[in-house]
Amino acid sequence: MKAGMIVTDLDGTLLRDDKTVSDFTIDVIKKYQSEGGIFVAATARPVRAASEYMKMLNLDSGIFHNGAVIQEKGRTTGGYGVKNAGELVLAILKKYPFSNIAVEAEDVLYANFDADRLWPGAEYISCETFAQLRGKTADKIIVEVTSLGEMEKYKALLPDELYIQMSENKIGMIMNQSATKYNAISFLAERYHISMDDVIAFGDDYNDLEMIEKCGKGIAVSNALEIVKSAAREVCESNQKDGVARWIKGNLL
Repeated sequence: MKAGMIVTDLDGTLLRDDKTVSDFTIDVIKKYQSEGGIFVAATARPVRAASEYMKMLNLDSGIFHNGAVIQEKGRTTGGYGVKNAGELVLAILKKYPFSNIAVEAEDVLYANFDADRLWPGAEYISCETFAQLRGKTADKIIVEVTSLGEMEKYKALLPDELYIQMSENKIGMIMNQSATKYNAISFLAERYHISMDDVIAFGDDYNDLEMIEKCGKGIAVSNALEIVKSAAREVCESNQKDGVARWIKGNLL
């Protein structure tokens, strides 16, 4: 096997629907790493919500908040944040006062609604004005939305350096333009001295599209959105059937 780098999304891709990882998948990842490959998780999750998988799988690196935070062996080495997050949230609430908003900053979640409704079991700080975030840089700002159309109304309020992207068909994530999974992958590939042609990316959702399209080989799980499967070079089995691990074993090991 030519040593390269595998990058995979977690929810809906590497993880089964019950958020578990099979022993088979764990064994395949270990085998891949033992042969010189770098294995990376790229997720919209914050660091705290992915740490158990990073440790369980002994992954080399992690891309969190879709690229806002980059860690190597648990140490933050890169990332791209949202500056003056508190001021932007106030501007959004002035225009759309009934917006449900959450902000991730310094691995803490702040929200002006019951965040447990969207993320069961999530620990968060309840706030209405987000005053404690004024002048601070956040990893991302989240607005609850029900459609791509609803998400569009927030775009006009964003400065040029920010973008908004749909995730899980229920939230719009406002982030730094540079905070994408693909940019974070490029950052890591350079640090590991690996050509982007030797990077294989697995995903299922809108936030995986760019890495699926631009990495050396983009592979969608069969349960992925149709737009992701259309962009992929290949489609593997679903997350429920350990599709990522089965593809790796069948094609690389």
